[in-house]
Amino acid sequence: MSYESVTFMSASTPCDAWHFSASNDSLTTVAGRPIVIMAHGLGGTKDSGLESFAEGLTSAGVDVFAFDYRGFGASGGQPRQVVSLAGQLEDYRAAMAAAASLPGVDAQRLVLWGVSLSGGTVFAAAVGRTDVAAVIALTPLVDGVAAAKHAMSSHKPAVMARSAARGVASRASTARGKAPVLMPLVGPPGTVAALSLDGLYEQYMSIAGPTWRNEIGASITLELGSHRPGRFAKQLTCPLLVQIADFDRSAPPQAAAKAAFKGRAEVHHYPCDHFDVHVGADWHDAAIKHQVAFLRRKLGK
Repeated sequence: MSYESVTFMSASTPCDAWHFSASNDSLTTVAGRPIVIMAHGLGGTKDSGLESFAEGLTSAGVDVFAFDYRGFGASGGQPRQVVSLAGQLEDYRAAMAAAASLPGVDAQRLVLWGVSLSGGTVFAAAVGRTDVAAVIALTPLVDGVAAAKHAMSSHKPAVMARSAARGVASRASTARGKAPVLMPLVGPPGTVAALSLDGLYEQYMSIAGPTWRNEIGASITLELGSHRPGRFAKQLTCPLLVQIADFDRSAPPQAAAKAAFKGRAEVHHYPCDHFDVHVGADWHDAAIKHQVAFLRRKLGK
């Protein structure tokens, strides 16, 4: 399926997006078509598996606007590969504005879609908005403290200590006006990487696209502790779909379930790990099927 490349601005920085058009008019009204705004998870790029989700969702009669955050993939911005949680929320909101302005789009029927880290971002991005018609959170990371405790049960303390030390070094470096310290985003077990549990390296590499780089600013190891977007769930007034991997080793399923309850969400569970809902994995098709059915029910005329 083809898409149109779109450039939009976030804080004076050009961001790159792909615009997929709906494959049918089943959800089109006189105001236009609903549009899904889509971003990847920690360190991810839109060419790393998002196209399959986008193509699946267009069958529901919605457009899709998939984008790269500043500093990642095809988007501009410096420094590269550094996650700013506040900055990514700002990028997401800029993408919402850009998507709403596209020809033929119903600016009052935006759908926010996120996976993993962005699966939490969508909770914050939707709060207080009357133009958000629905939210989809796939294997969302909604509580950084819970994620840290979850990681401690699976990682060796020495490995976590070395990762945290990299984070401290990165903050010290940027405070002196120097470049941030980078670390691998994903690596084999026992290595210093943001993700290093058994099997995760192979799973991530199976979806990695041409613009993806296996590097991330080490300061994220310190910043995630304050990341708690799940607290916004109870403030949502639009329909919410939360899709939980019951054996998720990266985003605690218990925290996702609590946020889903607070947000009065429709919930689907999958007997799998974090990356098993991505393209090529066993539960990918089921995840898309449930998203399509959700949108058809909630956005139907």
